[in-house]
Amino acid sequence: MKTLVIGTGGREHALALALSRDPQVTEVHAAPGNPGIADVATLHEVDPLDGAAVAALATSIGADLVVVGPEAPLVAGVADAVRDAGIACFGPSRAAAQLEGSKAFAKQVMAAAEVPTAMAHVCETAEEVAAALDAFGPPYVVKDDALAAGKGVVVTEDRQEAVDHAAGCDRVVIEEFLDGPEVSLFAITDGETVLPLQPAQDFKRALDGDAGPNTGGMGAYTPLTWAPDDLVAEVTRRVLVPTVQEMARRGSPFQGLLYAGLALTSRGVRVVEFNARFGDPETQAILALLRTPLASLLHGAATGTLDAVGLPAWHDGTAVTVVMSSAGYPASSRSGDVILGVGAANAIEGVDVIHAGTALDDSVEGGGRLVTSGGRVLAVTAVGEDLEHARDRAYAGVDAISFDGAQFRSDIALAAQRGEIEV
Repeated sequence: MKTLVIGTGGREHALALALSRDPQVTEVHAAPGNPGIADVATLHEVDPLDGAAVAALATSIGADLVVVGPEAPLVAGVADAVRDAGIACFGPSRAAAQLEGSKAFAKQVMAAAEVPTAMAHVCETAEEVAAALDAFGPPYVVKDDALAAGKGVVVTEDRQEAVDHAAGCDRVVIEEFLDGPEVSLFAITDGETVLPLQPAQDFKRALDGDAGPNTGGMGAYTPLTWAPDDLVAEVTRRVLVPTVQEMARRGSPFQGLLYAGLALTSRGVRVVEFNARFGDPETQAILALLRTPLASLLHGAATGTLDAVGLPAWHDGTAVTVVMSSAGYPASSRSGDVILGVGAANAIEGVDVIHAGTALDDSVEGGGRLVTSGGRVLAVTAVGEDLEHARDRAYAGVDAISFDGAQFRSDIALAAQRGEIEV
């Protein structure tokens, strides 16, 4: 099977790496890719948002499966263009991707499917925002209705901060605050069959102790030994299957990766948000433990044959991902800082260094050195026998890498390791 992965980030590197290790896959291509992806795939230049260009590339290389990684191309309809060209594509249609593209739309679908979620108001004026904030009270939860790369949400006790965030958005969803630990549960679906993956937990705040602003994600780990034994079964029954059925009823069947961000509250499971693609950085940890060949799952979803694949199987042990970001992230990012030590980190047993915001400095002065080129730069992922073992390996990898202004959290999965998480 020839595969083509669309995107430039850590999620796409993790997908390409897993596909490169799949015995069914004969060739891995990626576009545009990044320096890390180049180690496991043939790179091509393409605009990820140009559906016609992506479809033409897939046709020219004879791809059997196209995997669209990021949310923006999905919302732009790239998967539709690929399927129209007669090529199997993993990723929802433009219409189905609105589950992530519009939080208001997602709330409508959840209401129709009777999926448990936070109470919410959709607001377009300052007056509506003020009324919603007063109705719910602090902590205030304000979400940009549009795509915001994981950084469009503010959770704050400061009413003025909530008002200011809303003022910077065209339309916002203001929700009640949900207590309890958060969990990410992914499901692969062909529009009918729904196969849940192993739950993970990610870390959105920039600083240790869940302090600082929201980011795209500073780390993740899986499995969740503290989660209820019936969590996956309950979420599949109450959230994933009803949502997929509702999308089919609306004439927009969802084929691809349905990501349910969940809160395990004192009143039971509630959906925080839906995404329409693999999450980053949870994907890095989850794929590190996936035993079932990834291509079987993705191709089954793309071709409507997922019922023949069966539930995914997993390796024993634990995986931990620690993100290293550039100076100023998430408010800003710095490019051009030389990155050292990636080879040494990759040489540590059980460690994979996943590239997110990296580039090669091909100038005469740069000499082809690896440099930073975005906010989240690398995701150091390690597998181990348990959380302590995986964390030790991941942070050994982090310690081996250096670049000016590097930032990372030192407490990824630490509370779980200490047994401090309670549901």
